[in-house]
Amino acid sequence: MNIGEVLTNLWQSSGFANITINEIIMISVACVLIYLAIAKQFEPLLLLPIAFGMLLVNLPLANIMGAPEGTSSGGLLYYLYQGVKLNIYPPLIFLGVGVMTDFGPLLANPSSVLMGAGAQFGIFFAFTLAILLGFTPQEAASIGIIGGADGPTAIFLTSKLAPTLLGPIAVAAYSYMALVPMIQPPLMKLLTTDEERTVKMGQLREVKKVEKIVFPIVVAILVILLLPSVAPLVGMLMLGNLFKESGVVGRLTDTAQNGLINVITIFLGTSVGATAKADVFIRVDTLKIIAIGMTAFAVATIGGLIIGKIMYKVTKGKINPLIGSAGVSAVPMAARVSQVVGQEYDKSNFLLMHAMGPNVAGVIGSAVAAGVLLSMFG
Repeated sequence: MNIGEVLTNLWQSSGFANITINEIIMISVACVLIYLAIAKQFEPLLLLPIAFGMLLVNLPLANIMGAPEGTSSGGLLYYLYQGVKLNIYPPLIFLGVGVMTDFGPLLANPSSVLMGAGAQFGIFFAFTLAILLGFTPQEAASIGIIGGADGPTAIFLTSKLAPTLLGPIAVAAYSYMALVPMIQPPLMKLLTTDEERTVKMGQLREVKKVEKIVFPIVVAILVILLLPSVAPLVGMLMLGNLFKESGVVGRLTDTAQNGLINVITIFLGTSVGATAKADVFIRVDTLKIIAIGMTAFAVATIGGLIIGKIMYKVTKGKINPLIGSAGVSAVPMAARVSQVVGQEYDKSNFLLMHAMGPNVAGVIGSAVAAGVLLSMFG
């Protein structure tokens, strides 16, 4: 064999000779997402591993998501993906989220749960829209949950109802979570008046420790009895919160909110990104999912704002409706957006803690909505 044949064989067995135009498109999309994660810091903790997983799976012949076959042991991400397929990763993410969540603002102002509930309207609006666009009920339910702005819940529901859509739905869900500071402010300004935006809300009452300890126990019991299908999500969320509020398991609290959630985030993001293969992702349905996801998120924001405006009227101007936009469960980014927009109109106005009430209510609300959809179509 001469050197020419060696080089020819090397070229023909390389990815360069086997790459398709669709794979080139997907690699380009992955690079754009990597840029947004690093340069723009759009939800980098998840967008970066998702984008790199997308990059790896679209490099031809790498077989990084290949299943075991014959003498082949299978690709690395195939094994990591089993944690998604078996619904292990999303509940563990919720464990860490629970540790990092303070339900105090919700307990101090229980009426804020109404704004969190109002934001869930985007989920069911998107579900209806997806049905009208030809998706099956299971697919429509998975697409609709994007409106909750809760990535782990979207992955949890989609992996059960429509696993073939996991890549596009995960990318859409986390992309819109990252774009909260761009999507929400125009809607907030459009739907509220100058007078409403400058409302100063009174200081929240101090929540007793016993209330914070009892809350996750009561929520776990009530929600899981009502919707057993969301026991993994709600159970882990409330367990994590109980770790934090009990004050007696410092090591477990530290592990859940640092080491554990960081490791699971890497595994979850990379393996979910690896489901976005060119032959699955580049379809008309993907464009529909992205469009419906944007609509879902916008309608969810509008739903929270409308409830906020109603509460402003009912309380005779004591509630600033801007905090209603935080009803989507992008914690704490959506609450920060409420604070930023409020301070554009009054520098002395501090809405962050008030916005955290509907924000954490949205986390529970999106899990409940997922449970309702799973009960109906699972």
